[in-house]
Amino acid sequence: MDDVEVPAFQRARRPEQRDLRRQKILDAAEDLLAEMPAEEISLRELGRRLGVSKTHVVRYFESREGVFLELLNRQRLSWIEALVNEWPSPPCEPDHVMQAWADSLAARPVLCQLWSLLPSVLERNVSADTVRAYKLTDLEQRTTLANLISDRVPALGADDAFTLTRYAVVSLVGLWPFSNPTPTLLEATADARLAGSRVEFAAMYGEILQTTLAGLLARAHVNR
Repeated sequence: MDDVEVPAFQRARRPEQRDLRRQKILDAAEDLLAEMPAEEISLRELGRRLGVSKTHVVRYFESREGVFLELLNRQRLSWIEALVNEWPSPPCEPDHVMQAWADSLAARPVLCQLWSLLPSVLERNVSADTVRAYKLTDLEQRTTLANLISDRVPALGADDAFTLTRYAVVSLVGLWPFSNPTPTLLEATADARLAGSRVEFAAMYGEILQTTLAGLLARAHVNR
């Protein structure tokens, strides 16, 4: 098999070369997100990390947001594939599954950061084709997630399991920024009177998932 590596700055022409370049750009974006907020990362910064120009990056992604959308898909797929081993094996307590869900996401801050920026940042400055492709992948991955939920919580029907994935995303988008405050907010909430305003992501997200699951199970029982 031909070597798909190509020298720096040389345009990749074969499909496997383009895919390799795209993956390297995603790797660089992932590294940068571990060091700084997404809002501070530009295409120029990505190019600097790779030792190429901004123009070079644009050959493979239409915008910074396009890079992040693709990285979100990649990170979410890796997380879902890991859940088979990270979630309790059936039979198991539903609340334990929900807390394991929260804990597994808390251990993946880059994924959570990207997911939390989806409606306000990532779905802007990109074409309809890019958003459509993202959402189709998201639909496929959340369907897989719903199937995993149904395996662990058989009392929850397939439709409600998928609904739970929708509520879970909306909850994460709102909760993640509150659980990762700015230095100014950290200083302000150091006041003992404001202790109740501090948010610990894994604990609160676990409670949100458990409460949502309980509501869906109760509604399903009433509708039988």
